[in-house]
Amino acid sequence: MKKLTMSNGREVEDNQNSVTAGSRGPVLMQDVLLMEKLAHFDREEIPERIVHAKGAGAHGTFTVTHDITKYTKASIFSEVGKKTETFTRFSTVGGERGSADTARDPRGFATKFYTDEGNWDLVGNNTPVFFIRDAMKFPDFIHTQKRLPDSNLPSNTMKWDFWSKTPESLHQLTTLFSNRGTPDGYRKMNGYGSHTYSFVNAENERYWVKFHLKTQQGNHTLRANEATRLAGENPDYATEDLFNAIQESDFPKWTMYVQIMPELEAESYHINPFDVTKVWPHGDYPLIEVGVLELNKNPENYFAEVEQAAFSPSNKVPGIGFSPDKMLQGRLFSYPDTQRYRLGVNYNSLPINKAKNEVYNNYRNGYMRHDDNGGSSTNYEPSHFASVSQTDVINEPPLKIDGNADRYNYDTSLEADTTQAGALYRVLAPHERADLVENIANAMAGVPEEIVRLQLSYFSCADASYGEGIAKHLGIKL
Repeated sequence: MKKLTMSNGREVEDNQNSVTAGSRGPVLMQDVLLMEKLAHFDREEIPERIVHAKGAGAHGTFTVTHDITKYTKASIFSEVGKKTETFTRFSTVGGERGSADTARDPRGFATKFYTDEGNWDLVGNNTPVFFIRDAMKFPDFIHTQKRLPDSNLPSNTMKWDFWSKTPESLHQLTTLFSNRGTPDGYRKMNGYGSHTYSFVNAENERYWVKFHLKTQQGNHTLRANEATRLAGENPDYATEDLFNAIQESDFPKWTMYVQIMPELEAESYHINPFDVTKVWPHGDYPLIEVGVLELNKNPENYFAEVEQAAFSPSNKVPGIGFSPDKMLQGRLFSYPDTQRYRLGVNYNSLPINKAKNEVYNNYRNGYMRHDDNGGSSTNYEPSHFASVSQTDVINEPPLKIDGNADRYNYDTSLEADTTQAGALYRVLAPHERADLVENIANAMAGVPEEIVRLQLSYFSCADASYGEGIAKHLGIKL
């Protein structure tokens, strides 16, 4: 077997775990393997997005309904009744621009909030968890969701081969292959920030936070046969449904909630709160209502607004920050890097991405520079002649880091990776469990038995009847 190497020929000693400061600390920039891997992946396809290529979007407003200023000093949440303009883009993840809206796939749910302190992007999905918890695995994972390099055909074997080697994916797989994996349009699904983020309040205290957007239209899904029928009859089903609803003034709404965890509780909580393959139980951290997102204006030009909309979790404002979540840390680099490649280095000055408040920076030149390029103003700082300078406001308290820099796997076990998947399976109604089992069995058609048996062991670990049901459908005796 050949040795995996970097582009300069250096052998790779760990292709699964990013370099972090301690086992639960943030990712370090010195992880050149991660940077090379993500940067190359970001440039693999042109001109459409390599993920989330097929999408629809709309303008709207976010209105604060409840006071959360004890948790965050972000101006967007500063007073009840405050309204902020938004733009939201929904999408499938794995398919190309011409793919069907009803494909079994997570749905992207990204909202740009044009706050008076700059743009804040909440870039999430319609699922509260994800397949993997380290950005090191992201290019490999997405490759399995695309097409084979020889035939250019999708492959169930390729997908299950990866998943069977990545048991942390079981929670998301249980969501994906349930009927939640085929939502009934974009209006009737929930949205989640998925990652753990942070709030900082006026006293400079940090809280960990998860974002939830609950649809007010009712959370409705499609069974597999309905989704397949619609894919053939109207592959733009969700796009059309969203556009027509807004056109007819039936404006869709979502209620935003947050879960809040005091900073120090993360150190002793029994679940790693920065593991995006896990949820925080609501019994421990209940939902706190924040406000309402309403979509009330369709785009006037799809390309200028929906296609050129560029979202990144790196777009944050004072009072909202990051966490040591390794997937999030990778996205902080990968998303803006992708946009710089796809739209050009000046993508944030395009009208759909431009902040509502004034932007003063020393960036000059580059592709797609369509403003005055800073005129004759000084383009460096510090300077006796500069008209802008850095702020003296401390936005965030220091982040405590404890540990040696190394490539760590999250401290977990097979039981930990399958427990929440089993809990989700048992929450489903009997007919939903039956659909889940059948959907998985159908997706395993033609996959080598060695891979199937390994994957069945994970399902059985989550819940014995879960694995047994799939095995029965496949005619395999466990």
